[in-house]
Amino acid sequence: MSNSVSSERFYFSVDTLSLIRKYAGSTFIIKYGGSAMKNKLLQLNIIQDISLLYLLGINIILVHGGGYLIDSWLRKLNIDPVFKQGLRVTDAKTMEVVEMVLSGHINKQLISLLNQNQIPSVGLSGKDANLVTAIPLIDNSNNFTGNVHCINSQILRTLLDNKFFPVISSVASDVKGDTYNINADTLASSIASSMQADKLILLTDTPGILYNIHDESSLIKSISLNEIDNLKSAGVITNGMIPKVDCCIHALKNNVPAVHIIDGRVRYSLLYEILTNDRCGSMLVA
Repeated sequence: MSNSVSSERFYFSVDTLSLIRKYAGSTFIIKYGGSAMKNKLLQLNIIQDISLLYLLGINIILVHGGGYLIDSWLRKLNIDPVFKQGLRVTDAKTMEVVEMVLSGHINKQLISLLNQNQIPSVGLSGKDANLVTAIPLIDNSNNFTGNVHCINSQILRTLLDNKFFPVISSVASDVKGDTYNINADTLASSIASSMQADKLILLTDTPGILYNIHDESSLIKSISLNEIDNLKSAGVITNGMIPKVDCCIHALKNNVPAVHIIDGRVRYSLLYEILTNDRCGSMLVA
């Protein structure tokens, strides 16, 4: 990561004003999760940067996870977190904890931070106004890990048209009313596709896609769909990065022009990625 990105100030580049003009009126879907959520100061910094983008005239929908806190609460309740192929396995007891943490705690915490920045935000889960209809990810009656069946984007368009800022937790119901935990990357990708967003931005705890996961200087700043397939075949994209990249591919194939993966732990990384041409993460394009 360059020194300018990790410094304590964001410096406008010669490109910043033109980029502000370019993106004013655009719609960005931002997914926020990972270790970038763990620290209260990090949360405050990220919300401040997101608030600035909103005040510059960008329509923003924030989709959040919160796996670190879910794991913490599961352990307090003597429930072991279980993952398979990078996704949480969610039995009935785990699902109760997931909904409590995501919709009851983290969502309202983010709303409170946005309120402190005078941003008119509205907290939602996929259940609200049937925003998201879920389906089981696998055929197992005791696994409430879900996938997105459909998005009812009308409520989101109504909120954006009236300058509200939606904050969405990744919990939804199926047509029978059963509650499902949906991977936040998956939900953000589906919402971006449904809204025909201009950008999907994944704020994570990794610098982006790396040729060598042990070397941050091997960051791939720009990558196309064809190159993504080659990297997956070569084993460069592995483990937990696979479902994340698959969500990026889904968005790109559904008319989202660009997807960004950036390190939310780095101060001003979001602003450098959006408001400078140098950028600091990985941008995926069709």
